[in-house]
Amino acid sequence: MLLATAFGPAAGARRQAPAPEFTFVAGGDIALVGAGADEQTFAGIRRFLHGDLVFGNLEGTLAVDGSPKCAPYGVDGCFAFRADPDSAADLRAAGFTMLNMANNHAEDYGPVAHAETIAALRKNHLAFDGLPGQITVVRAGAVRVAVIGCAPYPWAQSLLDIPATAALVRKARKEADVVLVYMHAGAEGAGADHVPYGMETFLGEQRGDVRAFSHAMIDAGASLVFASGPHTLRGMEWYHGHLIAYSLGDLAANGTLATDGTLDMSVLLTLTMNAGGKLLKAKLVPLVLEGQGTPEYDPNGQAIRFIRTLSDEDFRAPHLQIAANGTISPP
Repeated sequence: MLLATAFGPAAGARRQAPAPEFTFVAGGDIALVGAGADEQTFAGIRRFLHGDLVFGNLEGTLAVDGSPKCAPYGVDGCFAFRADPDSAADLRAAGFTMLNMANNHAEDYGPVAHAETIAALRKNHLAFDGLPGQITVVRAGAVRVAVIGCAPYPWAQSLLDIPATAALVRKARKEADVVLVYMHAGAEGAGADHVPYGMETFLGEQRGDVRAFSHAMIDAGASLVFASGPHTLRGMEWYHGHLIAYSLGDLAANGTLATDGTLDMSVLLTLTMNAGGKLLKAKLVPLVLEGQGTPEYDPNGQAIRFIRTLSDEDFRAPHLQIAANGTISPP
């Protein structure tokens, strides 16, 4: 027995067990109307929607009641999304375990539909995040993970109040092993694919200083900041040992979102992290939105090349390394 430890730890030393790990899958905006999702909506990517925590941004409501915030639909850039509450069951069946409600469409049909959406998620055992002051703690494998969703709207944790949200991250660090922060931020459209400095505005709204916000969340103790909202992909940054994904684009729609030009590109961010918040591995799964916005796997990897180019152009060296197969490596 002594010979067996001759090249190992000193006598009497205990080998430290590795920190527990969890897997995380995140996609961007899911905007549904009418009948909403069905078993075909995510059929083309269901094989990727497996992990201890699978996340999407619910861009709209799952309700039958409520009054639209604007009518008629689409006037002056105002759109209101409401889909059948039964869509929650299809989202759960597709593989999602958590949906974000911090976005500009969460109250498209007012507080009644907002409450009905929450009820539909709870009924189908879907965790949710994004309400003011909300810290959603879930068990991901053996790791307690806190998720905080942020947007620049009164029904969400404020993206604009950076100190208050940083304080919420510090509070979450006391309740969980790892803190993940989602932000719904930025201008919209194909022209919004670069990450600017300073405050972004769109349709007369302040949409956040995404660089300052993301950096402050990491400094406060978050292990990952990820986002959607611009309806286009954006680059990724490595900041103080942690990943920031500035936009994962649109994930699914049924005729609600534009898919022309570069707007049909999307990705899933898949990663493994340990209980100390260390990123162990990460990869982008390239997608393309077909037809009315149905996600399919893109074997050509166009979205990966797009994100790699944006990342190199928008952030200082040393850059994240993004391989042709989507594998993400620290600088």
